[in-house]
Amino acid sequence: MDAIQLDTGPSPTAAVVWLHGLGADGHDFEPVVPQLHWDHAPPMRFIFPHAPHQPVTINAGMVMRAWYDIPSLDFEKRVDEEGIRRSAESVEGLLDQLQRDGIPSHRTVLAGFSQGGAVALHLGLRRSEALAGIIALSCAMPLPQALATERSEASRATPVWVGHGQFDDVVPVGLGELSAGRLNDWGYRVTWHQYPVAHGVTPEEVADIRGFLMEILSTP
Repeated sequence: MDAIQLDTGPSPTAAVVWLHGLGADGHDFEPVVPQLHWDHAPPMRFIFPHAPHQPVTINAGMVMRAWYDIPSLDFEKRVDEEGIRRSAESVEGLLDQLQRDGIPSHRTVLAGFSQGGAVALHLGLRRSEALAGIIALSCAMPLPQALATERSEASRATPVWVGHGQFDDVVPVGLGELSAGRLNDWGYRVTWHQYPVAHGVTPEEVADIRGFLMEILSTP
């Protein structure tokens, strides 16, 4: 995939793959990298993929970067299953490449915002090898009925960090909370946070994400 790659030091031993939201690109979260540093952090590889250009139905068919189409404003009808699965397969190729480069799944975090967060949940919970963690921001779990049977046994060892804006008018906060609740019911270790913001990410949220990365990546 076309992606931005930033290494914080030579010979990275951990990685974060971060998926942007609808209409953005890999540069969207590139500026947070310095804010995610902590003392004695391991050398890390950050990868920010660019979603492909495609028409988006709810935006009058306008072509933009999107991980999948959104056919309707009705959340029960806005699932482009084929598109989600296609994007997940592409991102999984990045995770496989990281393994070939010497960074295993248990040292790799899969993060995403909005559409990107949905793809991160979809892929991370189905991957046959446990990830170091999943970060799902301002999103809803896609295809929850399918996930109930498709999630991998290995993924139960993957901690999931879920953050959402209290005033989100794009993906209502209740959907994020419902996703976190489902994961908790299925036995995952879930951390849920909400912030006084709309559809976006706050400095406080970035600081909390840094704390999560410290927790799961500080020990080799």
